Amino acid sequence: MIQILSGIQNTSAALDAEHTRLDVISQNIANAHTTHDVDGKPYQRQVVVFETALQNAMNGDSASLPAIQVAKIERDSRPPLLIPDPGNPDADANGNVAMPNINIQEEMADLISASRTFEANLAVVKNARSMAMQTLAIGKH
Repeated sequence: MIQILSGIQNTSAALDAEHTRLDVISQNIANAHTTHDVDGKPYQRQVVVFETALQNAMNGDSASLPAIQVAKIERDSRPPLLIPDPGNPDADANGNVAMPNINIQEEMADLISASRTFEANLAVVKNARSMAMQTLAIGKH
C-alpha cells in the first residue's frame, strides 16, 4: 500500500515531544519561586531528554519508531540558590533561603525555541495535507 503522508508519523511524534517540552518549561517558570516542593526541598528545574530513531537503530532496534520521542524528564543537577533573607520563615540558621536555581531568561529562550519548533512541525503537517489534497485532485481530472 502506498502511504501518501509518509512523514506525518514522524512529525506527529515531534509535535508530541515539543508539547511535552513546552509543558516542562512552563512548570519550571511557574515554580521559579517555590521553596517547598513535594519533597520539602526547593523545586528543581526539569529538563526533557529526547531520543531519536537513529539512537535506537545504533542500539540494534531497527523497528519503525518515531523520529523523535521523549526519552525521559530529568531533574537539573544545579544546586539551589541561597538568598539572604533572615526574616523569612523558610530561612536556615544562617538566614539564607534556598531558592530554585531557575534562570527565567534561559527558560524564556527555551520556551521560544520549543514554540518555534512546534510551529515548524505544524507547518510540515499543513503542507503535507495540502500536497495530499492536490494529489487527490489530480486523480479527479
